Amino acid sequence: MNTRIYFDNAASTPLATEVIDKMQACMKDVYGNPSSIHAEGRLARTQIEESRKIVANTLSASLGEVFFTSCGTESNNMILKNAIRDLGVKRIISSPIEHHCVLHSLQAIQRDNQTIVEYIGVDKHGQVNMDELEKSLQKSDAKTLVSLMHANNETGAMLDLEKVAVMCEAYGAFFHSDTVQTIGYYPIDVSAMPIHFISGSAHKFHGPKGIGFVYINGDVRLKPFIDGGAQERNMRSGTENIIGIAGLGEALQLAVNSMAESTQRIRQIRDYFKDKLLKAFPGVAFISPENGHYKILSVSFPATPRADMLLLNLDIAGISASGGSACSSGAEQASHVLEGIKADPDRRVIRFSFSKYNNLDEVDFLIEKLSTMLP
Repeated sequence: MNTRIYFDNAASTPLATEVIDKMQACMKDVYGNPSSIHAEGRLARTQIEESRKIVANTLSASLGEVFFTSCGTESNNMILKNAIRDLGVKRIISSPIEHHCVLHSLQAIQRDNQTIVEYIGVDKHGQVNMDELEKSLQKSDAKTLVSLMHANNETGAMLDLEKVAVMCEAYGAFFHSDTVQTIGYYPIDVSAMPIHFISGSAHKFHGPKGIGFVYINGDVRLKPFIDGGAQERNMRSGTENIIGIAGLGEALQLAVNSMAESTQRIRQIRDYFKDKLLKAFPGVAFISPENGHYKILSVSFPATPRADMLLLNLDIAGISASGGSACSSGAEQASHVLEGIKADPDRRVIRFSFSKYNNLDEVDFLIEKLSTMLP
């Protein structure tokens, strides 16, 4: 192969060509301030609202329930911290393997507020213990927010959104889900379940970095997270990132339009890789569950001196993968997710994550290279 192979799509995805074209046109033609009332301002405002409509339609939400942010991290911070400030939440239930933007926000909340944070147990794949969640909801009448991600970014373990939403409603709790890994990959219908908050980020579905959104159920009233002007209906002040918003809208529409086809293609690549691994490496195991996110396969290799250098050697061979979560830094460090699921610390775990732009020839090349790197 003459070009690099990218198998780290859970960390970020390459921009779709159509998204690049959309953003370039926007950079050239849409230069007005969307808060201005002249023609250039109205054109900018129209672009923002067109993208908002795409997000709202994707979620079966109303336009007034969608707000643009800089990323999923900002969206999650907004929800968690504003729920304490504005909704009287005194207790948050989460899991020990959430993304760091949730876990670190919870640590800050515990430090700065009189708020109880409880962590629900997970199994060896990262799936939440639903019985434990219900018992935790039952034991207290304190105003509660449940914050659980839809798909874990390292293992791919999925949460049954509707089941948790119904459970939260039964006990009068608010429900927030970090859906950064699943927007554009799975249908999510907020009109069909009592969910209060979700977050998304464009760079996970072939859109640009630095732009995301938050869904806030219309029955919930939060105050602004960033004060200033009246942008985003007073919820997030600051001149809007029009180019990023245009790219997000285009990328999400493409993802929705091709969801069935892309799902089949990515699942085929993932399953093909899994089958090849099992045949080539008898000691291999999988952290990802069978029913996990179809784009993620976390592979556990037996401990050997050569396995310790596996991620680096793959990079040298032109193959990009991840040693767990790639959102913290470029340097490898212990994964809180692997610790949370009690993975064998002596084995080497590599996360491979796929997109519609990958193909089976790339998997064959990966298997060939792995065969030279492992005993």
